[in-house]
Amino acid sequence: MIGLVTGPQVAFWLLAPVMILAAIGMVLVRKAVHSALLLATVMICLAVQYAAQDAPFLFAVQIIVYTGAILMLFLFVLMLVGVDASDSLVETIRGQRLLAGIAFLGFGTLLVAAVGNAIYGNPTGLADAQPDGNPKGIAQLLFGKYVFAFEVTSALLITAAMGAMMLAHRERLTKKKTQRDHAEERIRKYAEQGIHPGPLPTPGVLARHNAVDTPALLPDGSIAPTSVSRVLQARGTVFPEAEERADVEEVRALTNDGEYPLEEENK
Repeated sequence: MIGLVTGPQVAFWLLAPVMILAAIGMVLVRKAVHSALLLATVMICLAVQYAAQDAPFLFAVQIIVYTGAILMLFLFVLMLVGVDASDSLVETIRGQRLLAGIAFLGFGTLLVAAVGNAIYGNPTGLADAQPDGNPKGIAQLLFGKYVFAFEVTSALLITAAMGAMMLAHRERLTKKKTQRDHAEERIRKYAEQGIHPGPLPTPGVLARHNAVDTPALLPDGSIAPTSVSRVLQARGTVFPEAEERADVEEVRALTNDGEYPLEEENK
């Protein structure tokens, strides 16, 4: 007689292949952002597995803490380091590859032991393991039987965070430029490429309004191209040059005739 298929079994056989493929892709992809998204896929699938196994507390922690908070920290670090930043192959800590290999073997042994215990062991069931509920059962284990391991794990996580900060620190390969170096570089660009060494003209200088959308005017009345923002040009909010020229010519004509607009208005 074929037994009925339970919900946890359906969730396992549907999500386990997704988790394995996402975990393999997380290691093999080249871009760090794609790796973080695949990690989020694994975490969400694991949270669904917890919910299917009647562990609501672990489900909530997996979604809120790991998928939400920790993954956001990963993405924040990626934004600081840069998406296209290449990893340095220079070992800043001696013997770190050997230590990583030993840690990998230890983790593999622990994983094999855990899987073997789950397959060939004698599980008691969730009802007997946590008769007072999932949150209380986890609290009794973490702050009772495994309190020392819990505290050691927290210290290990802090040490790992400090180590990651030290490994992610970039070594300066060139000497930091001084103010004199920047000045000499600007003069060199001016001599070779014709780039003006001074700052850009301030918008609104010699113009009708002291505003960003009003460009600066040259002595001949034309608009200084370097004073016009490219963003304002793309949006079409810059004062048109034709109207600016017409106003300048009108002011010049009135001035040459001996008439001043302000005096006419005061009369």
